[in-house]
Amino acid sequence: MEVRWRGILESDTVKTIIAILVLLVAAPLALLMLYSAAPALDLPAGITTLGAQTPISVAVKAPHGLRSASAYVEQAGTRYKAWETSQSARRILWQRHVADSTLHFVTGSQAIPQLKEGKATLVIEAVSNDFRAATARVEREVTVVLRPPSLSIDSDQHYLYLGMADLVTFNVSGSSTESGVRVGNEKFRSWPLPGGKPGLFALYAFPWNTPPGTEPLVYATNGAGNQVTGQMVIRFPKKEQPVYRTRDLEINEQFLQKVINELDPAGSGDPLARFLKVNGEMRRSNNQTLRDLRLKTEPRFLWSQPFRQQRNSKVEAHFADVRNYVYQDRKVDQQVHLGYDLSITQHVGVEASNDGKVVYAAPLGIYGNCVVVDHGYGLQTIYGHMSEIAVREGDAVKRGQVLGKSGMTGMAGGDHIHFSMQLDGVQIDPKEWWDAHWIKDHIAKRVDLPGFDE
Repeated sequence: MEVRWRGILESDTVKTIIAILVLLVAAPLALLMLYSAAPALDLPAGITTLGAQTPISVAVKAPHGLRSASAYVEQAGTRYKAWETSQSARRILWQRHVADSTLHFVTGSQAIPQLKEGKATLVIEAVSNDFRAATARVEREVTVVLRPPSLSIDSDQHYLYLGMADLVTFNVSGSSTESGVRVGNEKFRSWPLPGGKPGLFALYAFPWNTPPGTEPLVYATNGAGNQVTGQMVIRFPKKEQPVYRTRDLEINEQFLQKVINELDPAGSGDPLARFLKVNGEMRRSNNQTLRDLRLKTEPRFLWSQPFRQQRNSKVEAHFADVRNYVYQDRKVDQQVHLGYDLSITQHVGVEASNDGKVVYAAPLGIYGNCVVVDHGYGLQTIYGHMSEIAVREGDAVKRGQVLGKSGMTGMAGGDHIHFSMQLDGVQIDPKEWWDAHWIKDHIAKRVDLPGFDE
């Protein structure tokens, strides 16, 4: 009996020891598995095309770092390696709290000459550098594009002068992701022709400060980075080129104090320095706010009649007047006035120049109480220095509708309306848009302008 009990005890002891040994081995392994972390990959949505050499960036969240990462392109049932990277494995003493990073590489037909034009799949895989070595995978259907697009541009004569806008129609053949008109450093978007007609059109500006010799170019770009440009038939009639005025604007103490008290109420220090900061830094910031409103435009014509100058108004300042600011008999600043100052009487009703949609209705620095009306396809009108605003953002307005009352808010020395226009964020001379014949020749003859009546 004693021997039998000794055997049982010895057997239980062995089992216990084995269980403890298993636990001592398994527990750390379980903990290593538990605390391992799979990486996360984010491939930007804009990556949809592969060309000869297409840069790829993939955002990575991997708290223990990556053991390896690789990229493949799959096409017609074949997988091609596009890129890879690796580092020494860390199964036990891995890194912790590794910062987020980005994988950068370049791939395309130059690295993989077997690729053909057409559909393919881009695959990114990454392995975490810890015990579990979990693999993350992201894939995207892409289009392999090996040839640049081609352009066919209208044969119209495009007469231009500084500050003017115009319209061109064209067709793009082949794959393209962006097209429009480029004028120097400015780009103007293209839009599908209205009425369901095939082709594209672009309204574009010839900015007032365009360097001599600059010609507008129609362009098209595909996702592979290939770009093609084409020329329009351009004429620059010398007799029609504007000569911008230069005027001295006297700053008296009353105007200086009015401006800084209204637009820099929390400021301190030299009054003139505060005024110049408003006239410079705030002006640039306000103009950027106006420019950004191009993103709120409607992809359709919201108007059908010629634009209209404020009725019975007198022009006090012209588009692109160069203003020398003179204080105590010395020039202290120079700015360009990109609009018309229109005066009638005090607190007159400010009329919408055409049908459209209000995209801004609030104070805007040097422009004071300001309303911006969108007319579609990036064309917008701006009304500044108002004493009251009678519309709200999102309102549909009709030609001649009162938007508020004129005033002298912002950088205004007397009651008037600052009226200006912009196209894709570039301010332009409004006078041609007040001319029905110009609209007929430059707009309505080239695209469908529903309801236009000369």
